[in-house]
Amino acid sequence: MSVTLINSSFRLRPLCRVRAIQHHLMSNHAGSEAEVLLERVGNAGVITLNRPKALNALNLSMIRQIYPQLKKWEKDPDTGIVIIKGVGGKAFCAGGDIRAVTEAGRSGGTLAQDFFREEYILNNAIGTLKKPYVAIIDGITMGGGVGLSVHGQFRVATERTVFAMPETAIGLFPDVGGGYFLPRLQGKLGLFLALTGFRLKGRHVQRAGIASHFVESQKITSLENDLVVLKAPSNEDVAEVLNSYQKQSNLDEEKPFILSEHMDKINSLFEASSVEEIKLKLKKDGSSFAQKQFETLSKMSPTSLKITFRQLQAGASMSLQDVLVMEYRLSQACMRGQDFYEGVRAVLIDKDQSPKWWPAALEEVTDEFVDSCFKSLGGNDLSL
Repeated sequence: MSVTLINSSFRLRPLCRVRAIQHHLMSNHAGSEAEVLLERVGNAGVITLNRPKALNALNLSMIRQIYPQLKKWEKDPDTGIVIIKGVGGKAFCAGGDIRAVTEAGRSGGTLAQDFFREEYILNNAIGTLKKPYVAIIDGITMGGGVGLSVHGQFRVATERTVFAMPETAIGLFPDVGGGYFLPRLQGKLGLFLALTGFRLKGRHVQRAGIASHFVESQKITSLENDLVVLKAPSNEDVAEVLNSYQKQSNLDEEKPFILSEHMDKINSLFEASSVEEIKLKLKKDGSSFAQKQFETLSKMSPTSLKITFRQLQAGASMSLQDVLVMEYRLSQACMRGQDFYEGVRAVLIDKDQSPKWWPAALEEVTDEFVDSCFKSLGGNDLSL
């Protein structure tokens, strides 16, 4: 799609300019056929994910439009800030277009390589962007949607935000840099979220350290209005605006972090040298919380659990770039395996929720096999 530049409206008097910006930001893009809208609004580059019927799921076409525009805005002296959001009210971005990747993987199509490669390159571009990047994660934010947001300086959750990295349930692993940001959360919270796919909602996404701010959804349009008029803002300037809106957002302010009462157990039970040890600890603990997590892990792909455990273990001391290189290797290992296709079938296609994992037990997934998933792809490795 072509990039819409609306600079002409901003030569107007300041009041008219602000009204033009407000009208533009409040307009509903859902009727547009473009999957992603890339626009200059005021002093901001605005990325709008526009697949509401698909919960703004990210596909390769969208990646190929967002990445070059992001690089242009980074160099453009008139663009001071980048904002990314989704339309529809239900989702920021519910994940990557997994079905298309599955079909390509089965048929030997290049999408199984191209999608992950180009998605991770975009994740890195967000993580290294030299200008303030604000992700409005209003609604479902999972998988690929996390990759579009979590590596930027600012992630704004609302009461409608639902965060999860549910990949172990479909024979994959928490990619898009999950190996970088998850082990950097408090204690063993990241490993817990990665293995179980536990969902965090609303203000709890910020309390976990995934969102940087919490702003009530009814204030988001006003927040955007104030952000796009900032001229060459520093991170401190943007933080000041976001902090002011957060102070006005009192919803659920009194509620403690949803996992606070379980953090001691999470830290002790998920402190282990293997997934088998974690499951053994959960089984022995006997509490209802531990039993629930034991049952959850028992439903996940054993291969995915072991890959994910090693991924976070290694990623804790890696740069984002090295993590993404590692994760590309893992993505291709999953494309060569069986569990990813079976997981997508059971969860997304047939929806019988009864995947037949192979191997079916943790002890059958050998260390040698896990080692092979992390091996270099030589000339096919991800290059950043």
